[in-house]
Amino acid sequence: MKKTMDQLAADNIRAIAISMVEKANSGHPGGPMGGADFMHILYTEFLNFDPSEMNWDFRDRFFMDAGHLSSLMYAQYYLLGNYKKEDVQLFRQWGSVTPGHPEVDVLRGIENTSGPLGQGHTMGVGAAIAAKFLDARFKEIFGHKIIGFISDGGVQEEISQGAGRIAGHLGLNNFILFYDSNDVQLSSMTDEVTSEDTAKKYEAWGWKVTTIDAHNHAEIRQALHEAYQELEKPTLIIGKTIMGKGCVTANGDMYEGHCELHGKPIGDTGADYEKTLLNLSANPSEPFNIYEEVKDYYDKVLIRKIEESAKRKLKIAAWKKENPVLNEKMQLFLSGKLPELDFSSIEHKPNIASREASANVLAYLATHVENMIVSSADLSNSDKTDGFLKKTSVLKKNDFSGAFLQAGVAELTMAAIANGIALHGGVIPVVATFFVFSDYMKPAIRLGAIQELPVKYVWTHDAFRVGEDGPTHQPVEQEAQIRLLEKMKNHSGNQSFLALRPADSAETAVAWSMAMENNKTPTGLILSRQGIKDIPATGSKRYDVATLAKKGGYLVKETKNPDITLIANGSEVSTLLAAADLLENSENITINVASIISEGLFKQQSKAYQESIIPKGKPVFGLTAGLPVNLEGLIGDSGKIVGLDHFGYSAPATVLDEKFGFTPQQVAVKILNYFKVF
Repeated sequence: MKKTMDQLAADNIRAIAISMVEKANSGHPGGPMGGADFMHILYTEFLNFDPSEMNWDFRDRFFMDAGHLSSLMYAQYYLLGNYKKEDVQLFRQWGSVTPGHPEVDVLRGIENTSGPLGQGHTMGVGAAIAAKFLDARFKEIFGHKIIGFISDGGVQEEISQGAGRIAGHLGLNNFILFYDSNDVQLSSMTDEVTSEDTAKKYEAWGWKVTTIDAHNHAEIRQALHEAYQELEKPTLIIGKTIMGKGCVTANGDMYEGHCELHGKPIGDTGADYEKTLLNLSANPSEPFNIYEEVKDYYDKVLIRKIEESAKRKLKIAAWKKENPVLNEKMQLFLSGKLPELDFSSIEHKPNIASREASANVLAYLATHVENMIVSSADLSNSDKTDGFLKKTSVLKKNDFSGAFLQAGVAELTMAAIANGIALHGGVIPVVATFFVFSDYMKPAIRLGAIQELPVKYVWTHDAFRVGEDGPTHQPVEQEAQIRLLEKMKNHSGNQSFLALRPADSAETAVAWSMAMENNKTPTGLILSRQGIKDIPATGSKRYDVATLAKKGGYLVKETKNPDITLIANGSEVSTLLAAADLLENSENITINVASIISEGLFKQQSKAYQESIIPKGKPVFGLTAGLPVNLEGLIGDSGKIVGLDHFGYSAPATVLDEKFGFTPQQVAVKILNYFKVF
């Protein structure tokens, strides 16, 4: 029986996908064979994009969650002309543009890096939030759709609960999630690990849910049509598919739905690779060919897509002409540029916690940067993002005029959503929680660093001085974990993360300016719960001197020929200043004190500058409320670090300072003992 064009195109995608895996001898062929029908119908009939301008700001966006199905994406985009034959032939090879899991490459159609399951579709939720935010400010311009593609594993990952809850609560009708439900996982069948009713779960969160045979093209069309027309809810399309759809054995028997088809080449399973290619209408001697009929069809699709987007562009051009002021603002948002900001004008009370200083900065940004979304994991009154919230309102269903996202207790979800907001473009995402809970966020922080996304993290309650809450809430090892990312380079060759722990309110304002100006990587601000004594001004204005923090480190107390240099960051800087005063008044010692807000940034400065701050061949003493490793890269071979090598205890902060040896008097004794034996 002659295949329809849609069947032939879907089989072409299957043939190319399994050939990629077979040639690489690595990958996941079964899932792409199941998802090919949906992808073909979605891209040819529904997804609105311009093939000649894949980064068009007003396009629909496709967010892959099941990154192991990358061969499905590459095969689909190969039909669309985004990849060449040699690209798909070099799947998973060094230097190829078709890596094992998809990595951001918007011009080829890849909107997000994925692989760790659950994060891909959660980033899609973030993109949908960004689109809603922009649409509330520029009516009829950002009404595009975000489509996610998720697998059984992605549904099971705990992050899916946060994404599902938030999308439903906000009524993200611009978000469509296709669930490729094939009952097969990598090492088991799904009924061995779960018996939940996925449809009811999403319905309870406020989603529209429809279940279809995702190999039936009419059902796919109907489901997508309804999803595109939905006005109130996000849509979950549960597509029942067959793992390894189209696979046959050497004698021609069907061999579909088997677990082994998930994660290894077809030729290594009970199926036969060449016979399967023949069953898919492919030529085994030219398995990467696009079928002639399919090529002709896709050529027409591309022409139609360009024509449709041209009509949309005319409407947008007319809107721009009718709304010149709004258009100017929109262009600023989309450019990623900031309006002119004066962080030195922000006023702070004396000796406040750096989280309080951050609140002052956020209040300023709320009235000066109109395209920020700030989010907190149910801690806005503690992490002090309420400084921003007091100047705006929360995002809610049918009203995205505000700029604050109450994420609830869902740190990982919140961070992944922020990545999606950044990927969408036009909106600056800020997320906040206690520093100890950065542990929950780490997978998304890492993925944001890989994708080079300028998300701003606000982490408060930065050390054991959290006090009475005890060891579960007192970060010790977290700073070391985050600063490891400062030692990692991203694929652009840059420091993958910027971690900033400011020493007082002036440095906090400077740190915020650094975070806002950093549009190439994520930035983390590590802030204190307790008040910190302001560093004395050595010039006309403390802020002006604090701008030297933009070099990663600078001297807050300086003499021309110091006997010893003391280094720290955050609240320990004021402790060292107090200890230095004690020593200079009681001992014949000259002391320099340096605030090293970011080791990674400091190490990027010239050797001459670094040695002007931390001289070689002289004693160097470091103080950190975290693990000593925080400062090991700075003190040299003969330096000494006092830090914490154990978890905290429940007691008031002042008591812990004394018990752990962090009072100025105790630190002064340790400095002197070290100096005497140097």
